[in-house]
Amino acid sequence: MSGTADAGGGRPKERAEGYPRPPRVVPDGRRVTVIHGGVVIVDSRRSLRVLETHHPPTFYIPPTDVRIDLLSLSPHATFCEWKGVATYWNLTGSNLLVPNVAWSYEDPSPGYAELTGHIAFYPGRVNECTVGGELVRPQPGSFYGGWITSEIEGPFKGDTMNTTH
Repeated sequence: MSGTADAGGGRPKERAEGYPRPPRVVPDGRRVTVIHGGVVIVDSRRSLRVLETHHPPTFYIPPTDVRIDLLSLSPHATFCEWKGVATYWNLTGSNLLVPNVAWSYEDPSPGYAELTGHIAFYPGRVNECTVGGELVRPQPGSFYGGWITSEIEGPFKGDTMNTTH
């Protein structure tokens, strides 16, 4: 999973192709923020990173660190072979309408109970997501919700320039 330290002396580089399958859940204490329309939706130092082969990490935020008052349940749902049925959330605050901006596992599959109720946001559907003060780039492809930061190296699933996945 980890590689060499970056030139700036920060976190070690991680290669997404070295992440495990099935995915692993790892606590992360860096400050994570999600902002849309100038409104802070998430501010947390208690996120969980899900690491899965060929995907940048996805950050799951405890609901107590999310502006739940700005979210409403979506009728949309998907199924993950590892984590189970995903519930989707719309951003519905004043002038902030974004359908299916986030998802959660309310009753995850065995092995992923710690994700229960935690909410993951698509970084490409909001104005800004940060990890440790660094602006996140969204994982390529509209289906994927990975968060790309400077320590994460690809190739990534969903990247049209990558024909190996």
